Amino acid sequence: MASHKGQLRIGLIGTGFMGKTHVFGFAAAQRVFDLPYELVLHTVADRTDELASAAAQALGFQKASSDWKSLVADPDIDVIDITAPNAFHKEMALAALAAGKHVYCEKPLATTAADAAEMTRAAEAAGVRTQVGFNYLCNPLFALARDMIRNGELGEIRSYRGIHAEDYMADADSPFTFRHDPVGGGALADLGSHALATAEYLLGPIASVQGDAVTVIDSRPDGKGGQRAVEVDDLGRAFLRFANGASGSLEASWIATGRKMQHDFEVYGTKGALVFTQERFNELNFYDMADKQGRRGFRRIEAGPDHAPYGLFCVAPGHQLGFNDLKAIEIAGFVDAIAGKRPEPFSFRSGQRIQELVEAIQRSAVEKRWVETT
Repeated sequence: MASHKGQLRIGLIGTGFMGKTHVFGFAAAQRVFDLPYELVLHTVADRTDELASAAAQALGFQKASSDWKSLVADPDIDVIDITAPNAFHKEMALAALAAGKHVYCEKPLATTAADAAEMTRAAEAAGVRTQVGFNYLCNPLFALARDMIRNGELGEIRSYRGIHAEDYMADADSPFTFRHDPVGGGALADLGSHALATAEYLLGPIASVQGDAVTVIDSRPDGKGGQRAVEVDDLGRAFLRFANGASGSLEASWIATGRKMQHDFEVYGTKGALVFTQERFNELNFYDMADKQGRRGFRRIEAGPDHAPYGLFCVAPGHQLGFNDLKAIEIAGFVDAIAGKRPEPFSFRSGQRIQELVEAIQRSAVEKRWVETT
């Protein structure tokens, strides 16, 4: 049966890990949520015609191109989705905005805060909708944690600990990549951005930071038989002071041997505490000081239909959402924003804020002092 909804036609640039994740998200969001538009996978672009054609066939796009600019110029495309390497985000996004397209861009928004600010100004001047890919924030248990904090169930918040650690750069013999480029590279920008977004999502604005950045592996194979010097951080850390009076710490590492996906937070208040790990991201652990002596301890809250929109994916508690489901939730929020049904979940301005925090920590590490961020 034909849909009576209007169409939202997608042009995707890049078909690597995140490009495929976005496609899975589009497919799931279309079927899980009652979206205001029918999502159409219109055209996919990659580096060569062969790669683009193969991706179109595998992922279900109508057309393929080796020229991303052709997607921007196509009047039939409504949304430009950017999952290309970080250094290309600015050029692609600005071109899409100038053409009046809505833009969905994987994080980080840009390689510098100045570029992110330019992109934000262009988006707001164009009057279109934007989204930066921070899908960890779409976990229903994150919303629960934030509600518990705001409702005072933890009392006065005293401290916060956050970490995002993986091990995909732990091997010193792994090659130099675009992530090692001095402009916008490093573990702090790549992974710490997620930890910063989570910290502010839960506790509000970070007022000041004191950072430390460490390069552990100072050279990597260049793919040509030689070595290339690495200047970016493998470990990024910061002490945090929040505007609400709480203090905390944050760490980002891509050399954490054995860690495949650690995105954790701990929040400590006068009445209770919350502990979360992405490695078991359908669980939130809550300690309540109101419990009787001898009965106290962290208790597990399992994700279920009571934690919207979990119930749209599965009617049974404890059966768990997955990583791609979080991307579907993110996409559904963005599509609703395009339709004017809600504010943008994580706009270019929000992405700019994260890049500003990253650079504040980097500057603090160099200057060895506290840096204000509000």
